[in-house]
Amino acid sequence: MDKLIINFTPTGMIPTKDMTPHVPVTINEIVEDVHRAYELGITMTHIHARDEKTGVPTYKKEVYAEMIAGIRKYAPDLVICTSLSGRDFNTIDKRGDVLTLEGNLKPDMGSLTLSSLNFNKVASMNAPSMIEDLASLMKSKGIVPELEVFDVGMINFGKFLVKKDFIRPPLYYNLLFGNIACAQTNLLHTGVMLNDIQEDALVSIAGIGHGQLMMNSMAIAIGKGVRVGLEDNIWYDAERTRLATNKELIERIHVIAKANNRDVMTPTEFRAQMQMEPGYGRYGRIYN
Repeated sequence: MDKLIINFTPTGMIPTKDMTPHVPVTINEIVEDVHRAYELGITMTHIHARDEKTGVPTYKKEVYAEMIAGIRKYAPDLVICTSLSGRDFNTIDKRGDVLTLEGNLKPDMGSLTLSSLNFNKVASMNAPSMIEDLASLMKSKGIVPELEVFDVGMINFGKFLVKKDFIRPPLYYNLLFGNIACAQTNLLHTGVMLNDIQEDALVSIAGIGHGQLMMNSMAIAIGKGVRVGLEDNIWYDAERTRLATNKELIERIHVIAKANNRDVMTPTEFRAQMQMEPGYGRYGRIYN
């Protein structure tokens, strides 16, 4: 993987305007941040929906539809992944609601966390049956899973899903390091997880909180992709004296990439490697 995947995560479920004024929460704010990132150079975006009035995370496909329509007005080729998180919602009808969108509103990908896990104050529940149901629904809709991995055992469960034909290669993994109950931001944990991933899979690496810059820098140096944005980290500096903007975080990735002679993978190049539709009105993947 010579070219650098930049997976842009602008919002997430945790950051609020009280925590940082820079986090995009409304549909227009999220669309504008993704548009700005697209102009700087990204490969894909991983989006979360928020209620327009309260700012609370929502699963509703109507909110996602407005975001996707707004993004594709400016970036018809950009790979769009929607969150199917189990942190706040844990029924298939809610988590899979966005997967029923079609045509120009259809997401290319949906996040698929490969096990339950604990965050600082809350659990994300992902029972095996829920993971299989989401994977099956995505397969039936021609939507590609974005495999979210927080620890080494999750990779093995991903292999089980391939063996049972719930998911099919080519595969794309996000490896997330630094969560309190999961793999930490060090070289040994990273190496163990990378060693277990299929050789032909595409991989991006994320660091949560202060670990974001370290893990992104390491990923660029070793030839992997990055996941970056205010979803994972709201600070620009390790001392937490300056709140970051999404624009600044992406610009910094470009500086590091240039120093490592890494060009950014375009959405078109990612689509080709993942055997996905070309964009411009055709999204996801055709499963035979």
